[in-house]
Amino acid sequence: MEVYRRLLKHFGRQGWWPAQTKFEVLLGAVLTQRTRWENAEKAVQRLREAGLLDPRKLADTPIEVVEELIRPSGFYRVKARRLLNLVRHISEKYEGSLDRFLGRPAEEVRRDLLTVGGVGRETADSILLYAAERLYFPVDAYTKRIMRRLGFIEDENVDYEELRRFIESRIPRNLDVYREFRALLVALGKHHCGKEPRCVGCPLRDLCPTGGGGVEEARN
Repeated sequence: MEVYRRLLKHFGRQGWWPAQTKFEVLLGAVLTQRTRWENAEKAVQRLREAGLLDPRKLADTPIEVVEELIRPSGFYRVKARRLLNLVRHISEKYEGSLDRFLGRPAEEVRRDLLTVGGVGRETADSILLYAAERLYFPVDAYTKRIMRRLGFIEDENVDYEELRRFIESRIPRNLDVYREFRALLVALGKHHCGKEPRCVGCPLRDLCPTGGGGVEEARN
């Protein structure tokens, strides 16, 4: 929580995700894979303009049309297939109702999501946290890198579930904290804790065993 408090003071509230509906969050969780949210948001906007922000309508759309609409998100052919896998699953099994799909017990929803081709644990947990309002902490590459550099874990190849449970056991069971902490870790990763650490100005520098070896120092 000291990490959380420092990041919140330094970066301020992040307000993730900037989506208007639960369905947009669901789409964004797939579209943001291997890209920035801004690119995913452009793709969501194109789907909105095409009138396809509805599971059943999108499920009936030819994949070639979906590919072209989501092109700004990158890897658009792979993502179009994954999106259609997900929305067709919701359309066929839950009559296109997100409330029916997301309103079940959280573990049941998670198991169901993980049966959909292209939906991994990070994507499933993002959908649970931001669309279904369930307390699952998504673990991404930034989280693993930051936790290792801070000395909480020894290896970035740590088991996903192990690290998720580790973090969840050390923060309050509070939806706002889960959402903000995840977003704040992403902000730290983008500004300071990339593949090459940029330690100057990092709000966690004095807590971090890695701190002091950033690229700024190396260049001086």
